[in-house]
Amino acid sequence: MRERRWETTAPLDFTQALAVGERLAALGLKPVSPAHDVICYVEEWTVASPDDVTRLDPWTTEDVTLIHIRERWRGDFFLLSGAYHTVYQRHQNIGTYCSISHPWRIREHLRLHDQRGMFWIGFRHAHSFIRVRLQTHAVITPGETRGDVDRMRWLDERRAAFLDAITILELPIETSVEKAAVVLRTSDASVPFFCSWPDAFGPCQFEYNTSDAFEFLVPASKLAETFHPEPAGVRAYFTGFSKAALTEFQAIEPGARLAYRCSVHCPMDDLPEVLSVIRPDGVLYATLCEFQTQAVLPECDDASAIIGIVGTNGHFRIEARLNQAPLPEDAMGTWLERLIGHPVAYAPLPAFV
Repeated sequence: MRERRWETTAPLDFTQALAVGERLAALGLKPVSPAHDVICYVEEWTVASPDDVTRLDPWTTEDVTLIHIRERWRGDFFLLSGAYHTVYQRHQNIGTYCSISHPWRIREHLRLHDQRGMFWIGFRHAHSFIRVRLQTHAVITPGETRGDVDRMRWLDERRAAFLDAITILELPIETSVEKAAVVLRTSDASVPFFCSWPDAFGPCQFEYNTSDAFEFLVPASKLAETFHPEPAGVRAYFTGFSKAALTEFQAIEPGARLAYRCSVHCPMDDLPEVLSVIRPDGVLYATLCEFQTQAVLPECDDASAIIGIVGTNGHFRIEARLNQAPLPEDAMGTWLERLIGHPVAYAPLPAFV
């Protein structure tokens, strides 16, 4: 999500997608061969039942997570998260994970950040956590100088937005700006506390952990209230649970759409078959080629690039992800179109899914 991302604008068949790899090989790069094993990431695979995950049994899967998705939900977040927590306590184990997400609205007036943030309340074995994330209207990665004229503005906005959430949650966290990054510190050094991506102008989040499994239920509901009266997209995530546990979770406020995310280990040639299993809503991502841009742009600043294959509803697209833009902004699209051989458009991934 800190990356710059472009995607081809027209659907391709799998042969056309593989031909992009041949085109990259002709430039001296080293794309994955069709018979080579890859990790295919599956997202948003809608299923009728948790048992549907067995349709991926022909391949090895990892990080299998079932998601309950509620769109335009109106309800009491305290009661919903409390119900999930009650079931979690009955089935928790070292390998189990449960979290529930809900948007929150930042009260400060913002120009460079999205007024909507997202938070997750989560439960792992022996502890719980609250995670708060911000999103920006643009993504500027470390090392890029564009946006420097607004740097103090986005730092001040980011600090103010985090402070808004910290105040509502009543967390012992102090905020400051140091060396062109927002710095968050907790007054209790023994508490596991993390702040991710503070050096980039893009998504940024913190996570505060506690050994008290009940500590964040009430504060999280207060943060959820900032989004009212607008209906909310709410998601609950489950990893490592038995079939009996998933059935019990499913009985909580019935009506949620069920979806899976996971990683699938398979030969590149198997991507069409995986895509046929997860259609129509599922999306898959697999890396076709990784390289440093100076291999093809020796006169420009270096950047790390990933060319990937994206599949959805029977069709494929090619994506390009870069940790920064090696060319001026108005030249990036044209260069990528020459590199890939197809028209592209800037296509950042959503920060809150």
